[in-house]
Amino acid sequence: MSCQLHPCDSNGSDDSSRTVVTILSKEPVHLGRNLLTGITDKKLSRKHVELVADFKRKTLLLKQLGTHSAVVDGQSLQKEDTRNLQNEQQFCLLNGKYQYRISFSLPDGDAAVDKAGENSLLAKTEAHATSSRTPAQKRTASEMQETEASNIKEESHKRMKTEGENGMSDGDKSIEEKLRALQENAKVEMSKSSEKLKQADRESGKGKEKVVSKGGVSTAETWEEHGKLVVYTAKGVTASSKMAGFDLDGTIITTSSGKVFPTDINDWKIYLPETVGKLKKLHEEGYKIIFFTNQLGIGKGKLKLEDFKKKLLRILQRLGIPVQVFIATGSGIYRKPCLGMWDFFQEKKNDDILVDLSSSLYIGDAAGRPADWMPKKKKDFSCSDRLFAMNVGIPFYTPEEFFQGKKKAKFQMPSFNPKQLDPKKPLFEPQTTIPSSSKEVIVLVGFPASGKSSFVKRHLLPHKYVHVNRYLIFCFDLEIDKIDKIGSWQKCVALCESSLSKGLSVVVDNTNPDVESRNRYVTCAKNAKVPCRCFIFDVTFDHARHNEKFRTMTPDGKNHAPIADMIFHSYKKKFTQPQLQEGFSEIIKVNFVPTFNNSKEENLYKMFLLEK
Repeated sequence: MSCQLHPCDSNGSDDSSRTVVTILSKEPVHLGRNLLTGITDKKLSRKHVELVADFKRKTLLLKQLGTHSAVVDGQSLQKEDTRNLQNEQQFCLLNGKYQYRISFSLPDGDAAVDKAGENSLLAKTEAHATSSRTPAQKRTASEMQETEASNIKEESHKRMKTEGENGMSDGDKSIEEKLRALQENAKVEMSKSSEKLKQADRESGKGKEKVVSKGGVSTAETWEEHGKLVVYTAKGVTASSKMAGFDLDGTIITTSSGKVFPTDINDWKIYLPETVGKLKKLHEEGYKIIFFTNQLGIGKGKLKLEDFKKKLLRILQRLGIPVQVFIATGSGIYRKPCLGMWDFFQEKKNDDILVDLSSSLYIGDAAGRPADWMPKKKKDFSCSDRLFAMNVGIPFYTPEEFFQGKKKAKFQMPSFNPKQLDPKKPLFEPQTTIPSSSKEVIVLVGFPASGKSSFVKRHLLPHKYVHVNRYLIFCFDLEIDKIDKIGSWQKCVALCESSLSKGLSVVVDNTNPDVESRNRYVTCAKNAKVPCRCFIFDVTFDHARHNEKFRTMTPDGKNHAPIADMIFHSYKKKFTQPQLQEGFSEIIKVNFVPTFNNSKEENLYKMFLLEK
């Protein structure tokens, strides 16, 4: 019996351009970026998957070893995952790439070894064993392999017997032993070759401090969809450690109609006359050219993805160079200035080559420039391109600066910079005591997403304050935890009054922007003859919006309904500064001191997340 892995194309048909792999019974074989497969894709480790054949059951045990997922029946495998595969089943070493079909077969007539498997193994063994020999030595090795193959064939004619209990004939066993010896030979040579490859990798890191590495060249045009991210790779795109990134609208192209938004997919022209020549020069200098474009209209249904694809291909045809394009079709982590598109490119679309940030650059028109930065020029609609480059850590230019050599224009950074938060600030100003030594009411004041509920859970709930919120109550009432929605301020006041009557302290966790909303709870405290303190959260309009954007990108955000910008504007419009004359015994400023579940969340928080 024999087991072969037949390479297939994306349609499942046999691919004769790749080599068939033969697997022996219960002998582990590793597929990946190695000489056995002939694959050089750096997304594959040299031991990407391990395969063990069971001839008796006609099954193949596949174990995932590499970082990037192999795929079985459309399901991506995680590291250390295993799958039992059957005869004629197919699998991919990567999603949509390097597909194989499993074939278990009995000896066919005079041949105890499947001809394709034999030729594959012998060819590979010869290649491994002779790669470092002289031409004369190679001829000798080839003759030896041919002689051995001939002997195996001759012996198979003589020794074919009935299959034993393990599913193999005695003749098969003998043949398999000889094939195993050949394969062991190959393993030794593969090991030597692998060590040479590793040594070459080590040598490539020596010498000059800045070495531009180039990976494989894409051999076909591809479109991929990953949720709210669409990726296009043109034929001829080459991975590189030097990257030249560009926005699309307002940078590479503009509308031919002169309108702000295109009227249809044909309403475009190259923005600046120097663009095509400059891009071709960058390509000749070894830069990988990439477009990172926000296209929210696709996610909102205002622009069909297929129409955008047609438009993009026409643009690229006009440019005449291979380009990779990342398209964010919705809000969230992929939309600039967030780094979702960049991270996807660096982790999955550059053949594991790390980008040299100092040798790379990014060009875009959303640069935060004020009105009249050039005569009769409008204010930039946002600062997302400049902030995207800052988040990545690469030099930034506007189209006019890069393509035409114009002097740098004035620009305005966002009012909130997450990198400038002071972690050493005291939580309270002035200092105060929590919990109070006596029953009280605390009224919180602050924007949505300013940290009020987190503050309550961390500092007040452990001391059994009743948590009053229009959307959620969590309180300790006679040893019973209660979770419920309230919905109106009238019900909030009623809960405050009933809790005070039971001798419990209360914290009112609503935005409470004006005197009227705060007075309801000051009155409750007066009627219960207890003090009322005001805690105002020192978080600005943009800081609160940043917090909301961050929250939507973390696992904790799944428990929160999204907050529209209209809500932030409404609070800002209604807000009046709390005063002691309103009846507060104390007014305390609460500084924002963030805490994070892990370093990944902390790094995300400290990036610019807002477009403007």
